[in-house]
Amino acid sequence: MEQLLFVILGLFLTPFSCLVMLIVLPGCFGISLGIRHFYINFLLRMFELGYQIGQKPESDSELIDQQGVGHEDDDEEEKRDDEKIFVPNASSANVLIEKDSTKHLADGVKSVVNQTVERIGKENFQFSDVFYFCKKGVEAIIEDEVTKRFTAEELPSWNLLTRTSMQYQYLNIRLTMLWMAAFFFRYMVLLPVRLAVTSICMVYLLVSSAFIGYLPDSRFKQILNKYSSLTLHRMFCRCFSAIITFHNRENRAEGGICVANHTSPIDIAILSSDNVYAFIGQLHTAFMGMLQRAMSRTGTDHIWFERSEMRDRMKVTQRLKEHVDDPHKLPILIFPEGTCINNTSVMQFKKGSFEIGGTIYPVAIKYNSSFGDPFWNSSKYSMVRYLLMMMTSWAIVCDVWYLPPMVKGEDEEAIEFANRVKAAIAKQGGLLDLTWDGQLKRTRVKSIFKAKEQEEYSKIIKTD
Repeated sequence: MEQLLFVILGLFLTPFSCLVMLIVLPGCFGISLGIRHFYINFLLRMFELGYQIGQKPESDSELIDQQGVGHEDDDEEEKRDDEKIFVPNASSANVLIEKDSTKHLADGVKSVVNQTVERIGKENFQFSDVFYFCKKGVEAIIEDEVTKRFTAEELPSWNLLTRTSMQYQYLNIRLTMLWMAAFFFRYMVLLPVRLAVTSICMVYLLVSSAFIGYLPDSRFKQILNKYSSLTLHRMFCRCFSAIITFHNRENRAEGGICVANHTSPIDIAILSSDNVYAFIGQLHTAFMGMLQRAMSRTGTDHIWFERSEMRDRMKVTQRLKEHVDDPHKLPILIFPEGTCINNTSVMQFKKGSFEIGGTIYPVAIKYNSSFGDPFWNSSKYSMVRYLLMMMTSWAIVCDVWYLPPMVKGEDEEAIEFANRVKAAIAKQGGLLDLTWDGQLKRTRVKSIFKAKEQEEYSKIIKTD
């Protein structure tokens, strides 16, 4: 009986010890053993193999068909299938049509109307005068600039996460076998290992927060909390095989407000694996509430609001100002977009965090979606479903740029300052700078925006 017990313990402790030695401990100290980079290079070769298999004929009959014997149009059809699976150019995959980008509809029509007025006078109307509006309407129907920011980003090539790039359409047996092997590896190897690391992270959070919470306020407690937070988030990033490249670390926030574009809840772990931040957000219950209470025990100046307080904008602003004015408190991390955008653009920044004053530390985050889509469509997937999708993806690969600190100008409005910071983040991250509100993911366009477009156009065609 004792021998059987030793065998069972050995079977359990051996993989657990390997897990701790190869993943957890290196993650605690931010050390890379080179395993993840080797893993990424292996994935790239596997994607290339999938590309080659997708191009090769499955049988002699397919080879005859590709040579044009008996079916003259099969070459074109096969070519179209390959283009659907493997798109060589990422930029062309994300753009359906070429169109002019304007802040307001009136900006584009202004020159058209002025030319018409000078040529024929305002008392004459030609049917061609409405063509510009028809063109913009058709463009919006074909490729809406806003709603496509709330769907998964187009991939330059198939990454084996789906059955094919055309979902469940059968192509050939070799491609099917490759996908099945990838599916088995993701769900039978990666997922259990990542769940085990996540469990270790949760235990570490609860134990460390309870221990630090009993210590008296002192410099030692602050240092211990700093390294505890860094260790926790570095381990958590290993749950997704995250490979993060940080640029310009000399610009990291030391106080004030740190603002960043928002793609995923993982953004918090990625940024917190390199610096310590205070968080702001709504107070939750259940599992999320337990994590918030655990983080608050450490004495870190997180700001949690009840739902009723979140609606009180003045109270939120006051608590933020008190936090920023205290030089001994940690920089507070804020995502001014207020919702997740799909890694292709930066949408409207809420001006609240830019009205407080102090120094703003912008951060740009750009993911490589070839190894997994980090975008969280909160209106479609729950948090648990999203985390499961992340843990069964290949990896999270991203770049983080720390931009130089920015300060609000003397005569600069808060919204102007917010747009200036947003433009800097978009430029550094190679993202589109859009003026639309990200809350359009859940609500309709406000009537005030429609009225603004109508007002701008009416100023152009107004006659004396």
